[in-house]
Amino acid sequence: MSSENGRIIPDTRGTAVYIASLAEELARLAKRNNLDMLAYILEMARLEADQISRRWSAPESPSRP
Repeated sequence: MSSENGRIIPDTRGTAVYIASLAEELARLAKRNNLDMLAYILEMARLEADQISRRWSAPESPSRP
């Protein structure tokens, strides 16, 4: 994390990767215990976190006039 004007700026990509990892583990645990709806919701959370982490790791494209 870095600071800008005294505010802490979180590492968005790293946070999303961590959440995706936890959600994946929790989804597996839920599925093993026949908690299908919970497993589904956790899998959706993992997919969202993966998408966010990819968005934050992609290089910015130059803007066009």
